[in-house]
Amino acid sequence: MHWKLISKKFNSNQKRKRVSEENNKTGRFIRLTRVLNAPVEKVWAVWSNPDHIKHWWGPDGFTNTITKMDLQPGGEWLLVMLGPDGTDYDNRSVFTEVITNKKIVYEHTSGHFFIATIEFESQDDTTAMHWEMLFETKEEYHQFVEVYKVGESLQQNIERLSQYLEQSI
Repeated sequence: MHWKLISKKFNSNQKRKRVSEENNKTGRFIRLTRVLNAPVEKVWAVWSNPDHIKHWWGPDGFTNTITKMDLQPGGEWLLVMLGPDGTDYDNRSVFTEVITNKKIVYEHTSGHFFIATIEFESQDDTTAMHWEMLFETKEEYHQFVEVYKVGESLQQNIERLSQYLEQSI
């Protein structure tokens, strides 16, 4: 795996704002960055089309049925993830921000609430993807990240995306 920490330069006002935002989220979020071997347009295509996303979404061993994916602010995303043990996991999310080739933000509203922010940064023929999940409380973060190992699942999901990008379009 090729995980890479991406650092950016911020002016002093940006730094203060970012520190303030991070302090408000401290202990409630997980953020992973991965440089994908594909241009941003290709990464966007496999993120924005349910015919692609169904092939790579979720941790290892999961398959997906997407019944709705209205990729616009206020649009719903309805999918069922089928786990390797045969369990169906119904998922409902609502997109809150969509900027083509730049950013997708959605609120996961079924089961447990969290906000996912996926940012895409073009780097010539590669794309740095930053994926963050923000939970409402530190207790929910602990439950998901420490108990349910959502960080490992998210890494598997990103690895499946990377493999799909290399094998498709």
